[in-house]
Amino acid sequence: MNALDVTFARLRQQGRRAFIPFLTVGDPDLALTPQRATALVDAGADLLELGFPYSDPIADGPVIQSSYTRALAQRLTLEDMFRTAASIHARHPTTPLVAMTSFSLVWRRGPQWFLQRAQEAGFSGLIVPDLPLEESAPLRGPAQSQGLHLIQLVTPTTPPQRAEQIVAASAGFVYCVSVTGITGARAELPAALIERLDWLRHVSHLPLCVGFGISTPQQVRQLRPHADGIIVGSALVRLLGDPEGFSHLAQELAQAAHEV
Repeated sequence: MNALDVTFARLRQQGRRAFIPFLTVGDPDLALTPQRATALVDAGADLLELGFPYSDPIADGPVIQSSYTRALAQRLTLEDMFRTAASIHARHPTTPLVAMTSFSLVWRRGPQWFLQRAQEAGFSGLIVPDLPLEESAPLRGPAQSQGLHLIQLVTPTTPPQRAEQIVAASAGFVYCVSVTGITGARAELPAALIERLDWLRHVSHLPLCVGFGISTPQQVRQLRPHADGIIVGSALVRLLGDPEGFSHLAQELAQAAHEV
């Protein structure tokens, strides 16, 4: 059974929500990435989303873009990224890993090679935001054969009929983008988000995980009754150079997600 399914089933029984932090592989450097991952797991992360740096990031705001730029300045290779992910998995074998990657990186070495390396490195799922639903089947089938879930995104501008098609093709969980635009912390979440999540609950049996713009424990508590997981990226990436502040925020976010 895929580790994502196991994790969400356990959290559902406990009445808790998943805390899903995002971490760029290689920022600030490859040696420190596993240390930051350990800090997140120790703080209460239920799964980790690992971003594969790419020179033309999709929908990423300035914080994540800068993080990718810092990582790419070290001339990382895909092998470097997979080896780093494998070291994280070896330290935390019960914490599922999800890769956030551009399809360009998948295509560059070939989908079969990428999926095999992802499986060997311990990943449970992939998020490929620039791969349209209509073109995802050739990756979705082989991913499933490798025991990997291909996670699809639904945005605020996705028409209802298309959203139903997307969630039907998704696996692991549905990535619910909270805002129109790019990633980055927001002071407030859109009022229509709750209504959107409640509607998605009626058209999909998969866990609903919300990302983009979430930065505070208060926002996590606001989403708890409506979502199964909370994804936080920019607010944590901004604190990578401040280990104490990084861990403190992660602990607060995890506690908010895990409240019963």
